[in-house]
Amino acid sequence: MDLYEYQARDLFEEYGVPVLPGIIADTPADVRAAAEKLGGVVVVKAQVKVGGRGKAGGVKVAKSPEDAEAAGQGILGLDIKGHTVHRVMVAGGARIKAEFYFSVLLDRSNRSYLSLASYEGGVEIEVLAVEKPEALAYTAVDPMIGIDLAVAKQIAIDAKFPAELVDKVAPVFVKLYNVFTGEDATLVEVNPLVLTEEGDIIALDGKVTIDENADFRHPRHALLEDAAAADPLEAKAKAAGLNYVKLDGEVGIIGNGAGLVMSTLDVVAYAGENFGSVKPANFLDIGGGASAEVMAAGLDVILGDPQVKSVFVNVFGGITACDAVAKGIVGALAELGSSANKPLVVRLDGNNVEEGRRILAEANHPLVTLAATMDEGAAKAAELAHAAK
Repeated sequence: MDLYEYQARDLFEEYGVPVLPGIIADTPADVRAAAEKLGGVVVVKAQVKVGGRGKAGGVKVAKSPEDAEAAGQGILGLDIKGHTVHRVMVAGGARIKAEFYFSVLLDRSNRSYLSLASYEGGVEIEVLAVEKPEALAYTAVDPMIGIDLAVAKQIAIDAKFPAELVDKVAPVFVKLYNVFTGEDATLVEVNPLVLTEEGDIIALDGKVTIDENADFRHPRHALLEDAAAADPLEAKAKAAGLNYVKLDGEVGIIGNGAGLVMSTLDVVAYAGENFGSVKPANFLDIGGGASAEVMAAGLDVILGDPQVKSVFVNVFGGITACDAVAKGIVGALAELGSSANKPLVVRLDGNNVEEGRRILAEANHPLVTLAATMDEGAAKAAELAHAAK
């Protein structure tokens, strides 16, 4: 889960990372009040989970409460790369002498952590990485050791920080790494990390991505979710404990196992080219269990998507045998009743497949079509979706 900047700022402050004061505001009047409270020059910053806010007009400097209110008026409601601004942060101003870059992230390919730092960094770090890659220091971080003060100083040296700044930035690197590990994050980025004219190091902007797989260790992370911005179907699926991602298509997909579901998406997309470019409507992995309750919850979510015209259930029976899956489908349709009103194509294979197919054939539900193979099932689901358009 990506955090808003103001949420990252608050986390940084908890861990002792030097930050500027910030107040969130949802109306121009709130922006003015925040500016009055902070006093002096402030910066009004759009709170959206996307980059490029400054170039899109989502970050404005205000020298007075009146200017701040006007800035808030212009930013609130602004569309930035498809994200509408509903909230801003009014942050204290800073006299910037120099801008740097620092981040630590999960390096999945090497099963470790990776730190990126640059003395020449700043908001155009992507350009720097391409045009002057030698200015960006890549440091592999051993998770067993982490970033202590000695490692942090070496990172600063490798990133070409002058000697007089190494001792200033190194403790901040350590605290940012503490945010990374303490919150089970996959990314902690500060862009820019600045040196003020007063000689202070401040995290002027922050980006944090936390690993939702670790939510059981962090009950308070639930409070960081933006329920208003969440897709209602994804929120409903999450509440039911389902691994669901909404896509922009017409064929609902249910499978057991992420690999199988990903393959199913590809096969449906390929088959859909023969039926007016029909596409998958979602990713839904019901995992190893396929009870009537789980299947009903999955079908309920998918059938609640008005874009869905047909559903393809593609299951390989393993630990959960195909007869149990078939009973789950029959039970789910009975449980959903009249709300199950779109055609289902079901492909079963694997453990106890013949019994599973027999159960579905015997049930003879008018919405269910059996398919012998994944290709056959994908083609039939795409055909049914195209016919229902």
